[in-house]
Amino acid sequence: MHEALIVGGTRFIGRYTVEELLDHDYRVTIFNRGEHANPFAERDDVHHYEGDRTNDRELLTAKREVEPDVVIDCVAYQPRDVRQATEIFADVNAYVYVSSGASYARDDIPKREGETPLCDCSADQAADDTGATYGNRKAEGDRMVFRAAERGVNAMAVRPTVVYGPHDYTERLDYWLHRVESYDRVIVPGDGTNLWQRVYVEDVASALRIVAEEGTPGEAYNVGDRNALTLEDTVRAAADALDTDVEIVTASDRELSTAGLELGSFPLYRSAPHLLDTHALAELGWESTPVEAAMARTAADHRESDRTRVENGPDRAAEETVLDVLDTI
Repeated sequence: MHEALIVGGTRFIGRYTVEELLDHDYRVTIFNRGEHANPFAERDDVHHYEGDRTNDRELLTAKREVEPDVVIDCVAYQPRDVRQATEIFADVNAYVYVSSGASYARDDIPKREGETPLCDCSADQAADDTGATYGNRKAEGDRMVFRAAERGVNAMAVRPTVVYGPHDYTERLDYWLHRVESYDRVIVPGDGTNLWQRVYVEDVASALRIVAEEGTPGEAYNVGDRNALTLEDTVRAAADALDTDVEIVTASDRELSTAGLELGSFPLYRSAPHLLDTHALAELGWESTPVEAAMARTAADHRESDRTRVENGPDRAAEETVLDVLDTI
């Protein structure tokens, strides 16, 4: 049985990665500061080692205590985090860094590992912690992985696109689930063909395990639903999963402006398509969950929760103003 250390491990991608590794006969330890509720607190098969990943001594102590074969790094948000981890875990069988599709600098369709350029990252950006520099920092983390591999470290990166599923603390999809469950007419911005590929959280977890077991050091692997849906199709899939009937009404920027809205006012809207090529990961044996099944599990969790995330997008009054305008055209 292999030992796995997950840096993070309690919120979203990390908690599913714990389950994925347990299902494949790993002994699992999570390493974090204990600031979020631990879903494994009552379980004997998941050990919790408390510490700060930015503290070299604490991270090194965790490494000596656990002696991991595999390290999955879910919470490396600054390049220095990746540099530090690849030095401390230089002798493990696999170090896998959770990067992001946001690390790509150009909107190729699709974005391919090793071909589509990555974002630059200045010293100021590397030290930042705002959303504006997220892609820059993740890209520089990728470069840290590549440099570590050149030194002989078995380091790899996984680049998910927008992740969805049960326990998603960002609640980006919850806005749309709440909309289609509560109303019979819903506005989708633009013409509905906006494409921002998503990926089901369990598929990210399986990708992290498979890359740890089968990946090539120094490589990055994209992960995204193999069947990428437009925003309109996503909303329809959400309605189907909730067994509701909804009329989807598309609205242009000009029409939205009548209520002080714009295309970007809505969650999961992106002006340019964002699509990742996932062939490299599929060649390792990875498969994505059918969207219908993934959406059904996500919708069931939404119904069991009290999440609406209405603040993620326009309020209903503004939406109805636009609907009234469109009805007069």
